[in-house]
Amino acid sequence: MRDIDYRLATGDDAAAIATVYAPYVRDTIISFETEAPDAAEMSARIERVGARHPWLTARSGGRVVGYAYACENRSRLAYRWSVDAAVYLDASAQRKGIGSALYGRLFALLHAQGYVNAFAGISLPNAASVALHEAMGFTPIGIYRNVGYKLGAWRDVGWWQLALSEPPRRPGEPIRIGALDDAVVASILAGRATAQSLTG
Repeated sequence: MRDIDYRLATGDDAAAIATVYAPYVRDTIISFETEAPDAAEMSARIERVGARHPWLTARSGGRVVGYAYACENRSRLAYRWSVDAAVYLDASAQRKGIGSALYGRLFALLHAQGYVNAFAGISLPNAASVALHEAMGFTPIGIYRNVGYKLGAWRDVGWWQLALSEPPRRPGEPIRIGALDDAVVASILAGRATAQSLTG
């Protein structure tokens, strides 16, 4: 799969994103949702989450083949430098490096915004997701045992953590994604800037 274009998602992407996501809800334990959101609900999520955190799409031939996003880790204010992250791919886009490319751009944006930690919950077993997250630098930190019931069985969720930056002594407020410098965002989406290069 060539010529992948990475962009910030908008409400216009909602139907395509809902199509990518639906099989994960309907057919797997990867998502703990039990009803796949429609385009209207997905548009509302993009608007709500994307007001502060990055939500990215990967396109091939103009078609959305994957997406990744970050959202708040917890609602209480002291948690605001940490996020949860997730990535979903169309079946045609799997095992082609698109997931890691989406994540690399997502984490660079989060780093530029001033976030310190990213967390990922993975319903178990899911060897492919564990491998992707650990290849991106996540480390396992624990398991919620029998935390959800889906497709006829109780399910565990493992949690992984990625340090996006060194915790500052006195952290500034995270920057909203829309307030980042346009040139920085463009450079990250084009793959020219990474979290490491922005640190350096």
